[in-house]
Amino acid sequence: MTAEDVDVVVIGLGPGGESLATQLGKAGLSVVGVDARLVGGECPYYACIPTKMMIRAADALAEARRANQLAGSVRIQPDWAPVAARVRDDATANWNDQAAVDRLEAAGVRFVRGYGKITDTAEVTVTTSDGDKVFRTRKGIVLNPGTDPAIPPIDGLADTPLWTNREAVPATAVPSSLIVLGGGPVGCEFAQVFARFGAEVTVLQSPERLLPNDEPESSELLRQIFVREGIKVVTGARATKVDYDGAFHVTAGGETYTADQLLVATGRTRDLAALGVKAAGIPDDGKFIQVDDRMRAADKVWAIGDIAGTGAFTHMSMYHADIAAADILGKDGPRAQYHAVPHATFTDPEVASVGLTQAEAEKQGIKVRTALTALPDSSRGFIHKLGNDGLIKLVEDTERGVLVGASVVGPAAGEIVGALVVAVHAQVPTATLKGMILAYPTFHRAIGAALAEL
Repeated sequence: MTAEDVDVVVIGLGPGGESLATQLGKAGLSVVGVDARLVGGECPYYACIPTKMMIRAADALAEARRANQLAGSVRIQPDWAPVAARVRDDATANWNDQAAVDRLEAAGVRFVRGYGKITDTAEVTVTTSDGDKVFRTRKGIVLNPGTDPAIPPIDGLADTPLWTNREAVPATAVPSSLIVLGGGPVGCEFAQVFARFGAEVTVLQSPERLLPNDEPESSELLRQIFVREGIKVVTGARATKVDYDGAFHVTAGGETYTADQLLVATGRTRDLAALGVKAAGIPDDGKFIQVDDRMRAADKVWAIGDIAGTGAFTHMSMYHADIAAADILGKDGPRAQYHAVPHATFTDPEVASVGLTQAEAEKQGIKVRTALTALPDSSRGFIHKLGNDGLIKLVEDTERGVLVGASVVGPAAGEIVGALVVAVHAQVPTATLKGMILAYPTFHRAIGAALAEL
């Protein structure tokens, strides 16, 4: 088969791959973008955008219910139909990526729908519905394959009509009862959404707490709120068996839990061997591809996004894209650094953090001092009254006098943490932070209360 010469092939057009291909195309390179699924990846169709629309609707219900104690008498009648319609029409265009394809091609990128695989040094073969196409690259290959929902090897699970995020997002009705397997960010967000729309929800979590990558104080506060809202939370219970007879029966921790629907949110996976990375000298037996601070995985091969193993976030993939694009174009661009990576879980209250947790910092041998303040104790928390649950926790490196981590739980925590992202990223001295003027009465003013405790 004759190979076609191009400058760059990008395998996987999630947010990072799409952004990188667009940058290279606009710079005048001959770029081929390859993806068998929807251009834009998981984020706009099954994750960030549609799920946050679902959360926005669920939060509106919760806030309306609070009006009964704050503003008078309100009658609430949940209706999933407008939520499903908005996800279908506004977020995903009924899961059609033509607008994204058009946008990519307008930037000068050639799109090929199919499965891309490295088949030789500087060579990619794409399996399409019209047969294989082979591309030989002059400048290199970029890997951005993303990940797929991981289905754990639990007895009986694979043969059931389970949901992952890809089935939950297009749902046109709320199940009367739901078991969520996994209490990480995805599981927690879906659990609260469906519970607020009337489902009887049970979260089964193998680790000892929800959101195990966040601070214990954040996890415990969210657990308390879930229980208050009627969500059953079972932690430290590994699922060992699933039976399905029209309903799901999940055995975990010696108990059996039953629900009409099962949502599996137990992490993500990717088959490196299917990408053919060995042909480029990259090991294919791990979970991730090792990259340097310019996202280089091998000679003329770059890897960005989830597969690089530095955080499965859209903002991380976009960050990687800018670094790799600059390197490919020969520009003196930024080098990757990860000491101030933020993330947010969009439950109500939101749970956000940046940098290291206390445990992570101590594991690295950092001498730490921590401070904790409760948002309800702030003036804004007092004013807000209902729905004011939250906290701010700071982790300081006492030897350097800078913050190495911070966590925020509360209304708009993902926005409040922005100030702390700057502090951790720029390594602003704690003494300087204590001299800031913080607007009153705001939630972010509680940062000052936490700083005062250091």
